[in-house]
Amino acid sequence: LVAAAPGRRGTMRSDGPVPVLVAPVTRAEFDLYVEGIGTVQADAAVTVRAQVDGRLLEVRFREGQEVAEGDVLAVIDPGPYRAVYDQAVAKRDQDLADLANARADLDRYERLAKTEAGSRQQADSQRAAVAKLEAQTRIDAGSIDAAKINLDWTTIRAPIAGRTGLRSVDAGNLVRASDTTGLVGIARIRPIAVTFTVAQQRLAELLAAEKRGPIPVEVLADDRGRVAERGEVTVIDNQVDATTGTVKLKASLPNRDETLWPGQFVDLRLVVDRLKDVPVIPSAAVQRTAEGPWVYVVDAENKVRRRPVELRRQDETRAVVASGLSDGEKVVTTGFARLTDGAAVKIDAAPEAAPAAGAPPTATPPGEPGAAKAPGDRPPRRAGQGQGQGQGRPAGASGSEAAPTRAGDQPAASSGSRP
Repeated sequence: LVAAAPGRRGTMRSDGPVPVLVAPVTRAEFDLYVEGIGTVQADAAVTVRAQVDGRLLEVRFREGQEVAEGDVLAVIDPGPYRAVYDQAVAKRDQDLADLANARADLDRYERLAKTEAGSRQQADSQRAAVAKLEAQTRIDAGSIDAAKINLDWTTIRAPIAGRTGLRSVDAGNLVRASDTTGLVGIARIRPIAVTFTVAQQRLAELLAAEKRGPIPVEVLADDRGRVAERGEVTVIDNQVDATTGTVKLKASLPNRDETLWPGQFVDLRLVVDRLKDVPVIPSAAVQRTAEGPWVYVVDAENKVRRRPVELRRQDETRAVVASGLSDGEKVVTTGFARLTDGAAVKIDAAPEAAPAAGAPPTATPPGEPGAAKAPGDRPPRRAGQGQGQGQGRPAGASGSEAAPTRAGDQPAASSGSRP
């Protein structure tokens, strides 16, 4: 009924300037990223196992405890191994005494052989006995070393500094060197590592960045791009995976606050280059058609002109302009649904506020950006809000609650405007 009522067209569309937000073409630095998904892993991880058999007498660590390299973690009953060590020492002392006696006899036999009071054969036999005892003392020394090693192994120490995991064996149990489960795992998580893959098409870009120095890595905390941890690439694998067409990389991050944990999946990005002093505009200003990207430029008469542009790079918030714009020119970032080439615009200094109670309705048809709302109505949600100058593009017909209008009275929308 509203659409059919005569004389309503003047109240449905405004003939005045279209309110828009604009942003100037500025020069700034622009980081070039390679993004990916990585898996966090400990910088070093070990499973602590018993190296000798015996009864576990003591466990001296707590689960989840930070330990230093060399800290005592557990003690195996040392009694049997101390006995073996003592026996080896005693055997060495016995053989040393026999060796001293044999050397004294050899000295006497050699003196007798020189005066022909004794036979040369007897001296030679004694010389062989001395050599045999000397070899035995070397065997004894090896036996002592082996016994000492086994005795030392009854005290289980942390091989690396890190955080202990869950204990697998309690005190009182028998443990064996052949056990595969181990007593506990230790992981070093400060620093921590992240492994990830990158498409082989980006390999040349990565290698070029590596030649300039360590490649910075940023681990993202959420989908808004907040950086949780920064580090650098330590390794680019020496081959491409022929199955997936990707190359594996590894990065190291300090993780001082322990925000990352082994096994965690994270979003990350590599800063492979930094463009300096380049013209940039908000990504919200860029529209696209089959012919390519374009923008609305505001001229000196506050009219918009559609202008094709070439972009060097673009991310979620900014675009680097290769050609088509000059420094200082103003581009439109909102209100595209109501704009046409040559349309007059009114530049707003701030996002549009909801009309006050009792304010007269505007001539904008319901459902279009800037349409009048009843008091308390929520303003239409803007897609991409937060980009550019703090405003995104209008949501348009998709997802909006538009009132019916007369046929042919739809707002003029550019073919390149985003929904």
